[in-house]
Amino acid sequence: MQAILSVKNIVKKYSNHTALDNVSIDIPEKSIFGLLGPNGAGKTSLIRIINQITGPDSGEIFFNGEKLNAKHVDHIGYLPEERGLYKKMKVGEQCMYLARLKGLSKKDAELRLKLWFEKFEMKGWWNKKVDELSKGMQQKVQFIVTVLHEPRLLILDEPFSGFDPINANLIKNEILELRQKGATIVFSTHNMGSVEELCDNIALINKSQKILDGSVKEIRKRYRTHTYTVSFKGSMIAFANTLWAGGEILTKHTEDDINHVTVKLNGGNKPNDLLGAVLPIAEIISFNEIIPSMNDIFIQTVNQTLTVAGTQSNLTE
Repeated sequence: MQAILSVKNIVKKYSNHTALDNVSIDIPEKSIFGLLGPNGAGKTSLIRIINQITGPDSGEIFFNGEKLNAKHVDHIGYLPEERGLYKKMKVGEQCMYLARLKGLSKKDAELRLKLWFEKFEMKGWWNKKVDELSKGMQQKVQFIVTVLHEPRLLILDEPFSGFDPINANLIKNEILELRQKGATIVFSTHNMGSVEELCDNIALINKSQKILDGSVKEIRKRYRTHTYTVSFKGSMIAFANTLWAGGEILTKHTEDDINHVTVKLNGGNKPNDLLGAVLPIAEIISFNEIIPSMNDIFIQTVNQTLTVAGTQSNLTE
C-alpha cells in the first residue's frame, strides 16, 4: 500500500536532549495508524514536525511523494492533546472563523457545520460561549473544526480524552467512517484497547527511537508465546502425565467439574501434538491460543529497551 506520509531519518535535538534519533516511519494511505510510546518518548516532537510547527535538525518528510512543504498544511487536520479553543468566543462564531482559516468559503463552512452540529446533536450550542460547555462538549467542537475541511491526513493526539463511553464510541465511529471515505488517521494514545480496536498499523517510539513498527495483526503474531488455554473433563493427573516434556502447565483450576489449564508448548511442539496426546484421556470443552494484547507487547518492548539501555550504560561506566 502506498504511503501518504514517509518520515525519513528524522533527528531533533533540544539543547542537551535528543527528542528524535534517526526515526523513520511510513504511514499507509487510507489507514488508521497508531503512534505509541511512553510520555517523553518523542511522539509530540514528531507530530509538531509533521505539522510544520517546528523543523527537524536532519532528515526529511514526504507527503504523498512530495517533500513536505507549506501547501500541505491544507491537507492535514491536527487535534492536539492541549485543546485550543477561545473560551469567551461563541461556538458558532469560532467554528466559522477556524473553517475560514482552513480555506472554506462562508457558504461551505455554514453548510458543513450545520451537518456536523446535527450529527453530534449540537444545534443548540451555536450561540453558547465555549466556557459554558463541559470538557466533553468542547472536545466535540474541536473535533469538528479539525475534520471540517476534509483533510487527507488527520493527526489526533489522545482523541478520546475527556469523553464518556458514549461519546468516545461516537468519535470512534466517526474515525472509522473518515477512513472509509479515504482519509488517513494517525492517532497518538495510551489506550491500548483503542489501538487493537481501530489501528491497522502502529509504530512504537521510546527514548527518541523507533523500537517497533508494523501491522497490529503481524506484531501480535510475532509476540505469540505458544501458550494455550484448555478446558476439559477428565483426570487432571492423567492430563499432566500426557504432556511429558512437550509442554508445561502454567495455571490450573477446576470449576463445576471442568478443568481449566494454561499450557505452554515446548521444543517446537504444535497444538495438534497437544490435542492428539490428551484426546484419548479427556473430553475437550474448549481450546484457545493466548495471543498477547497490544498492552502486553507495549510494556514488554519498552521494558526490554530500558534493560538494554541500562546494560549498555553499565558497560560504558
